[in-house]
Amino acid sequence: MKMIILRRPIITEKSMKLAQTGLYTFEVDKAATKPLIAKKVAEKFNVKVLKVKVINVKGREKSQRAVRKSYLTSGFKKALVQVGKGQTIAIFEAPKEEQVTVTTAEGEPIKLKEKKDILGRTKVKVEKTAVGAAPTTQRKVITGK
Repeated sequence: MKMIILRRPIITEKSMKLAQTGLYTFEVDKAATKPLIAKKVAEKFNVKVLKVKVINVKGREKSQRAVRKSYLTSGFKKALVQVGKGQTIAIFEAPKEEQVTVTTAEGEPIKLKEKKDILGRTKVKVEKTAVGAAPTTQRKVITGK
């Protein structure tokens, strides 16, 4: 039986800060060992793994709202992988912002800020800065592929 060692990357504010220092966080199989995790990360992302730290996260007891009962969520194993200096894993990279200026039918220039999130979706922010406009800037967020 073939087991999936790297389940998913854990992307939170804390893990993104750690990623800037070279520590990347993954959810791994409960039976995975440190050498096995290091080997899989090195193969998949073409990086040199220096160190692997493993944490067993316990399941939590949660209560249901409608019924007065509680249930237990399943726990998981988390791995912090330290890679070599200057090497990065693309999944954890912060999205880059691009600025584009577009003119409307009235001839007003509008600045668009394009941002790609982690999953590759595009977020566009429209900032209207015209001479005759109200003192507050108008913002509109468009999300889509």
